[in-house]
Amino acid sequence: MLNSIADGVYVHESEFIQSNSTVVQGRDGVLLIDPGITREEMENLAADLRDLRLPVVAGFSTHPDWDHVLWLASFGDVPRYGTAACAETMRNFLLSVDWTTHAAELLPPEYVDDIPTELLGLITGAPRHTTAVPWDGPEIRIIEHAAHAQGHAALLIEERRVLIAGDMLSDILMPFLDLEAADPIGDYFAALDLFDALTEDVDIVVPGHGSIGRGKQLAERIGQDREYLRAVRDHRTVNDSRVGPEAPLDWLPDVHNWQVHRLDSLAVGGSKRSNH
Repeated sequence: MLNSIADGVYVHESEFIQSNSTVVQGRDGVLLIDPGITREEMENLAADLRDLRLPVVAGFSTHPDWDHVLWLASFGDVPRYGTAACAETMRNFLLSVDWTTHAAELLPPEYVDDIPTELLGLITGAPRHTTAVPWDGPEIRIIEHAAHAQGHAALLIEERRVLIAGDMLSDILMPFLDLEAADPIGDYFAALDLFDALTEDVDIVVPGHGSIGRGKQLAERIGQDREYLRAVRDHRTVNDSRVGPEAPLDWLPDVHNWQVHRLDSLAVGGSKRSNH
């Protein structure tokens, strides 16, 4: 079901880790951002848009994780944008001879038969230094950064005061760091600084996974993520409900512990830990 969160902006929430797909209405149709997870959900979304007489005119993937680069033929053969780095990552992935096998290995076993991969990752990179999504609708600013994944981008719908955050600013997931980067924690702090500069311009934040945030919740989520990063960086106990005994997802504490151990291994090997 599509839920209206602002004038001409709708969100569909998947059962899979509360994944959010965002629909933005333009002059001749809609921009579809990070479309849903299972084939049934995506077919239902396509049907809802048909019923509303809102054709999809473009797509956008906030980053190259598998659950953000899915697509269905039912959405139409339209441009699917991402940052240049996102498109390059997916292009390299799809050039692999055994990419279908590798993609299947990435999918959660309980969903593997329900996730369409035939159009996975067919992303057109926006020109480098492009600052807005190229489409005929409300101006949507591309805020590219290096946190979580190379080529990650948040999108700011300035007229609607809505920030689409990709896999950041979640109330149910702690920061997932890009452990392939030279300075994973520093990159994440830098992205949070970008978001912090937008707090006066944003009323609603849509995370890739989790609940829609409103009003002061954007600043609160930035603060919570900063405290998580500082605790991990400083080797302190992390006091964060997302990874504690009452974590909303029972596997998150294990992922948190794995992430901390990986950071420690990288530090021993010479990778930096930010002094932010």
